[in-house]
Amino acid sequence: MRDANFLTENNARQIWHPMAHPAEMQASPPRIIMKGEGVHVTDLDGRTVLDAVGGLWNVNLGYSCDPIKQAIAAQLAVLPYYSGFRGTSTGPSIELAWELAQWFAPEGMVRTFFTSGGSDSVESALRLARQYWKIRGERDRTKFIALKKGYHGTHFGGASVNGNANFRRNYEPLLPGVFHTPVPWTYRNPFGETDPARLADLCARALEDEIAFQGPDTVAAFIMEPVLGAGGVIVPHESFMRRVREICDRHGILLIADEVVTGFGRAGAWSGSRLWGVKPDFMTLAKAITSGYYPLGATMIGQKVAEVFEADKTAFGAIGHGYTYSGHPVGCAAGIAALAETKRLGLNENAAARGAELTTALEALKAKHPLVGDVRSKGLMAALELVSDRDAKTPADKKTMARVADAAYEAGVMVRISSNNIILSPPLILTSSDVAKIAEALDTGIASA
Repeated sequence: MRDANFLTENNARQIWHPMAHPAEMQASPPRIIMKGEGVHVTDLDGRTVLDAVGGLWNVNLGYSCDPIKQAIAAQLAVLPYYSGFRGTSTGPSIELAWELAQWFAPEGMVRTFFTSGGSDSVESALRLARQYWKIRGERDRTKFIALKKGYHGTHFGGASVNGNANFRRNYEPLLPGVFHTPVPWTYRNPFGETDPARLADLCARALEDEIAFQGPDTVAAFIMEPVLGAGGVIVPHESFMRRVREICDRHGILLIADEVVTGFGRAGAWSGSRLWGVKPDFMTLAKAITSGYYPLGATMIGQKVAEVFEADKTAFGAIGHGYTYSGHPVGCAAGIAALAETKRLGLNENAAARGAELTTALEALKAKHPLVGDVRSKGLMAALELVSDRDAKTPADKKTMARVADAAYEAGVMVRISSNNIILSPPLILTSSDVAKIAEALDTGIASA
């Protein structure tokens, strides 16, 4: 690699960074991360900080998981790549698909379609949902319904079901036939309702009303994150997803659970669907499937859907969809190793325990600092919503958010800013002392603003 002077000089010059304005990146170049160890990362200047972002929700096992690194090296030595298109397969893809079927048997998942990441997984689920209804002969079922504030990736299908204008406005017009209903978010909602159970009921009724308006026989699927991530860590009441499942069943609508963030323990259970006691028809996975060590994703298919595809005798059952890197043998080898370590360490239990400690610490910050308007969390996914006026719930401005993040970094912790939210998604190997460190750095950051 070239020296530090070269990297500094060319930082943000030849790269357009995801989710950032190119001009802003050039005017204020991003931090250059050079090393990771355990739950810490080190930048180009040699400053080491606790990574409370977990890469991007995905480095559940931290940066020093040797079994994954060894699995990647071993697979590269024997077969660095082969296609998974019809006619050929690879050993690691077969083994990982089997592991995933065992892992998510309680959710009713029986088949795996491998992808390159979360956006691919969502796109695949949306396409397969439409195809399912064509096989069934109900070809008017093309519409999708999703939650406002939901995030489902950046492909045209995923961006279309996204419920946040930040990911939509600059790319419209998007996919036709997509509609959004209110999310059960007690801090901000159109009903002025603060009781979680009553709000869940109101949002479920709004969903049912939208289905009736569209015509149930025109709706292919409803997609939701069991706990909303990028939208600000919105945690629905425990009754909501079960109610959604019941509504979908009553109207014959497929339910897609976007588990890209919540899969493999982050919310305190092996999946968000399992957390709420729901069996979806599809699950989308990525991120923690390899702990971020290799790009890989998967769309999992439930029994009902699998049976329809596999019993089909027409051309409608043929899957005309896939990716060059679907079932990549190195990625699948990384996934096998990552799942083994995830299970061995009981990361779901640690996420629940450390998450409870983090929630207590964040609530203490809210009591101390008027700038904190709301705290939301489940397991090791958490958000602090910052406001300039608590009574009016006026969002803190961009400069305030940047000051908080910069001061927290100086205090030794990397956090993520999304609008007026501080998003926390640290590795699931976090310790109690790490939680305390995050709280201390946030205290410093918020006080500085």
